[in-house]
Amino acid sequence: MADPARARKIADRIKVLIAENLEYRVKDPRLGFITITDVRVTNDLQHASVFYTVFGSDEERAETAEALEAAKGKLRSFVGKQIGIRLTPTLEFFADAIPENAAHLEDLLKEARERDAAVAAAAAGAVPAGESDPYRKPREDEDDLDDLDEDDREARRA
Repeated sequence: MADPARARKIADRIKVLIAENLEYRVKDPRLGFITITDVRVTNDLQHASVFYTVFGSDEERAETAEALEAAKGKLRSFVGKQIGIRLTPTLEFFADAIPENAAHLEDLLKEARERDAAVAAAAAGAVPAGESDPYRKPREDEDDLDDLDEDDREARRA
């Protein structure tokens, strides 16, 4: 097993190599506006999972996935030559769900802002249910207790 730090470095290098190779060397018209978002390499450096996003429709995403599968051998060969490790990792491509997750989070944040605005509007004209100042006040001075007899003083102190 390789060191996890080494696996991360190799994953970063693979990410750069694949991105450059897709931009300059792979001339497949089915490739859309693609971005390599992440690469994860197993600790034994045998397998690399490449995550990507494609800007466009579902049809363009499907065509890009087909183009990546078709170019998988060329990309692996290029990565193997450039990386210079004993075994070249196999490449698997996965469509990353970051845009869909981000859109879902934006919808949730919008809903939360609307609910906060509704609560703020309801609280604008609200009055407290009890006293306006619900906190305890400091005890009365001992001077006020001088007027009372001894039994009443003890009862008030308790």
